[in-house]
Amino acid sequence: MEKASNLESKMYVLDTNVLLHEPLAYLSFQEHNVVIPMTVLEELDHIKDRKHDVSRDARVAIRGLDEVLKNATPEQMLQGVALPSNKKANANSTGTLIIVNDHLFADSISGLPGDENDHRIINCAVYLQKQHSDSKIVLVTKDINMRLKAKGAGLKYVEDYRTDQLIDDIALLTSGYKKIEGDFWQHVGECKTEQNGRDTFHHVAKNLIPDVFCNEYILDGSEHFAARVKSYDDEHITLKDISVERLMHQQAWGVKPKNIYQGMALDALLDPSIELVILTGPAGCGKTLLALASALEMVIERGIYDKVIVTRNTPEIAESIGFLPGTEEEKMAPWLAAITDTLEVLHKGDENPISSRNYIMEKANVQFKSVNFMRGRSIQNAVVILDESQNLTASQLKTIITRCGEGTKLICSGNLAQIDSNYLTPVTSGLTYIVERFKNFEGSATVNLNGVVRSRLAQFAEENL
Repeated sequence: MEKASNLESKMYVLDTNVLLHEPLAYLSFQEHNVVIPMTVLEELDHIKDRKHDVSRDARVAIRGLDEVLKNATPEQMLQGVALPSNKKANANSTGTLIIVNDHLFADSISGLPGDENDHRIINCAVYLQKQHSDSKIVLVTKDINMRLKAKGAGLKYVEDYRTDQLIDDIALLTSGYKKIEGDFWQHVGECKTEQNGRDTFHHVAKNLIPDVFCNEYILDGSEHFAARVKSYDDEHITLKDISVERLMHQQAWGVKPKNIYQGMALDALLDPSIELVILTGPAGCGKTLLALASALEMVIERGIYDKVIVTRNTPEIAESIGFLPGTEEEKMAPWLAAITDTLEVLHKGDENPISSRNYIMEKANVQFKSVNFMRGRSIQNAVVILDESQNLTASQLKTIITRCGEGTKLICSGNLAQIDSNYLTPVTSGLTYIVERFKNFEGSATVNLNGVVRSRLAQFAEENL
């Protein structure tokens, strides 16, 4: 390989997990050189035939690499093949893709034993750092321990793959509402108000709330004013006046909000014009209860939808629901016990809560489905509740969202502090991804449910453990 000309040139060595996380990740390094060690290709080869969701990503990565390198000679592969332009990035590529046979390098270069694949990849990066001293060699991996070992082995630059991260810190995640200090009307100058049936709309200046998006809730310090952003342009924002009193007096299947956050959530959940509702928040804030209560209200009482479909990932990270006996719904029952528990809570005052639960499940046509079997479906006139969605990737969430047809409402709930997946962090979770991607979509609303209402014990645990 020819040496890079100066330190402005960067050479990124990609680990296997980066390509499994985003199969076409190498297209994101538009103006730099991307190195794929032979060990990475071997790992992709071993993974591609497994009966797991990750095998699909491995196959996509292999096909993508083949597309770039199919007309290249062995010499060109070592020197670097021009990267195609990334349509998403909308940029002209000046970088190259290089395949390196890291098996030819001595194991002693990095000081790590060479029988592990991670060590071979680190060894390759350290070798390139010595060979290209006038260039910046960066190892990109999502494995935290590998990043630590690489630095210990003498590699100067080690990074996580951050191209798909829409925010740098989870604290920056959209909450779905804004609070304005003091009385809202004291800040408002010229305002045009109009009545449309039962609804009141205010047209206020855009500079009053600069960073606003559709269906965001606006609260003030008076604890009386509450509104939802209906639309906006460069000069004005149209607010739908709701008022705190109206929010707190809503009801769905006998459930009333215990705080203003639950009130905002119920408002979004019970509005058929909002097709996607995303509920985030700590354990015990009422996400599942509100989602199920509003689903039953809209299916049985109001007749807006025909059925309720409940789905969530299974502990094997949405891979398999194993060899549990019974039908798909019976297999899913252990993972969806939170839903049946919630149904029992909603009917705990009945003479026979279990009979009531079974009757309501039949009347509302409540179906338990595995994420595995959602691909290829088209769901019409239904409320889809996706519980524990913090454990899903953006790709898996896209699969579910694109299943929703006409007249379907999707409710995604999750707690980003309770991620069970080995491969996801709060910043890279699919739940974080859709909160940021859909915040400007007029058919979606996000509400972060602050405050634990499950019990005194749960609240203390959430705050102090």
